[in-house]
Amino acid sequence: MQFSVKRDTLLKSLNFVQGVVEKKNTLPILSNVLLQLKNKKLFIVATDLDIIFFDEISDLEITSEGSTTTSAAILFDILRKISSNSKLIFELKSENKLSLKSDNSDFNLLCLPTDNFPTFGDKFESKEISLNKNQFLKLLNKTKISISNDDTRHYLNGIFLHVTEGNGRKYFTGVATDSHRLSSSSLEIKEVENFNSLILPRKTVYQLCTILSETEDNLLIQTGENKIKFIVGKIKLVSKVIDGKFPDYKKVVPINNDKILNVSSKDFVNSIERVTSVSADRKEGVKLDIYKDNIQLSVNSANSGEGNEKIPANFSSENLKISFNSKYLVDIASELEDKNLKMSLKDPTSPVLIEDASDKNSFFVIMPMKI
Repeated sequence: MQFSVKRDTLLKSLNFVQGVVEKKNTLPILSNVLLQLKNKKLFIVATDLDIIFFDEISDLEITSEGSTTTSAAILFDILRKISSNSKLIFELKSENKLSLKSDNSDFNLLCLPTDNFPTFGDKFESKEISLNKNQFLKLLNKTKISISNDDTRHYLNGIFLHVTEGNGRKYFTGVATDSHRLSSSSLEIKEVENFNSLILPRKTVYQLCTILSETEDNLLIQTGENKIKFIVGKIKLVSKVIDGKFPDYKKVVPINNDKILNVSSKDFVNSIERVTSVSADRKEGVKLDIYKDNIQLSVNSANSGEGNEKIPANFSSENLKISFNSKYLVDIASELEDKNLKMSLKDPTSPVLIEDASDKNSFFVIMPMKI
């Protein structure tokens, strides 16, 4: 096995691989990346057994075909430190030694036999669904902020993807919640047949966001039994889905909150960031005293002091005092596209609805805190 390839071409692919392979693995082979030369292409495969990443590179020179596996982290680290656009020459010297030469550098990397690398025979017989890449990335970014970290309720550790209908239109919708906050975002789709609702795991969501933000290709989705496949150009990402039932989230979305607060998203985020500076661990909640034309924000930390600030706002009701986890508010406000944040409230203890005037297909729900 011998080939040469440009450093930047291989590095881009190995960058995606880093998000898939587990650094500390009980099975050493899962820390490795599979490099396979066949049909005049280099195939790159990495897996943690839950996610499988495939890529192919055709812009290379092949002297002889073959395959091997070597440490994904070490190879990536070497390539990062080699100057841009250098030519890399790989040669498999023996079953467990891969030679890498570039400029004045010469490395011998240890390999594990390809026989040890997992093989995959997943069948995806469902019809491919084509989605707008940028809109789907937006959907993931808006919903991933609410993914739960609580492993006791594993069915909340991802984004619930399902098809919804409204006003005679069909939507591809993503929802996530950690029971303190909820995010929902949808994109309109024309055709979709037999898409079974599924929960996409957190790790897959983050890996997909990285790939989609760094590629310009169209996105295709295909589902199989307990798995989903994303195709972006030459990259394929296959993931297991979370086995569990997502709760009926519509029950917690408030529909009769009639006290409307409008405030500049930017001013709101900046003000929260400033007043929470007094809280070392950001655990203290931020208190909002809402008046007709302003909000008074305050954070009181028993260990380090207090912060207060007043910003202009517009409130449709009588004065209201309410408190929130400051991080949750910042996460949501930072994802809004509109320059103004619209908050629909009821009382100091009921769920609050936050909407984005520039994206009618997204909304957020946040539970108040008791301080």
